[in-house]
Amino acid sequence: MSTSNGEKSLIVSFGEMLIDFVPTVSGVSLSEAPGFIKAPGGAPANVAIAVARLGGRAAFVGKLGDDEFGHMLAGILKQNGVSADGINFDTGARTALAFVTLRSDGEREFMFYRNPSADMLLRPDELNLDLIRSAKVFHYGSISLIVEPCRSAHLKAMEVAKEAGALLSYDPNLRLPLWPSKEEAKKQILSIWDKAEVIKVSNEELMFLTGSDNVDDETALSLWHDNLKLLLVTLGEKGCNYYTKSFRGSVDPFHVDAVDTTGAGDSYVGALLCNIVDDHSVLEDEARLREVLRFANACGAITTTKKGAIPALPTVSEVQALLNGN
Repeated sequence: MSTSNGEKSLIVSFGEMLIDFVPTVSGVSLSEAPGFIKAPGGAPANVAIAVARLGGRAAFVGKLGDDEFGHMLAGILKQNGVSADGINFDTGARTALAFVTLRSDGEREFMFYRNPSADMLLRPDELNLDLIRSAKVFHYGSISLIVEPCRSAHLKAMEVAKEAGALLSYDPNLRLPLWPSKEEAKKQILSIWDKAEVIKVSNEELMFLTGSDNVDDETALSLWHDNLKLLLVTLGEKGCNYYTKSFRGSVDPFHVDAVDTTGAGDSYVGALLCNIVDDHSVLEDEARLREVLRFANACGAITTTKKGAIPALPTVSEVQALLNGN
């Protein structure tokens, strides 16, 4: 697919989409929660919707259960302008579910139902390779690396996207309860580290992967590799740090009243990818990159001000309002 006729470049997001069940009351344990609200999620799906909501062109590649929840999730992608051409349905496994506890500070704890869920059963031969080859950016996490056959599908999709000239973007999105052990999580997350050209980690993920108690430049740069064009460390309400071959720095946060941090990192990634997909040279121009990261910080901040990920993902006009108000 060319980008002629004003058609935007495609961002393809690979991985899991699931339903978070979020308590109707914040600050209680799962057992104390009086009820739960369905909140569609899954980091790669959130990124795709974040891109589309900002006016970009996005597709999601993954597997859902051939059940009411799976078809509901595919419908949500389409309603939000994300291509569902890369979705498969599994007749033998359910769509993944997660029960989420919202602590009073807006942070989350998870209990997952995946034994196995449909997303884990995506096979390499089910991939829509034409769609993947048409991506200018191919984005993924690490949850799809946990078990076969999904792991092989992930590796194949990455390889096909790279051969077709896509920029590879990686947000490990660590969810320790899903891994057999901490050691296995670290090993597998790092097993594809040197393939990605853009990597975003949170401060917690940085400390987990390096074994350090610091989030300083030295710690971050211990994760640098030669193929990398941009390494980002997000610091929650403290903004973000960026590292490239030629320069490094930090971008200040936007201060908002956070209600629910779900999806903030995905919103940030979507905003970044939207702003670099048509022009990768932004990654080599510090002034322009700082503007993009300020925009991404604003997107992440806005996303924390509402409950749930997808309903909270901002439009360009909402971001502009925050940027202009500061």
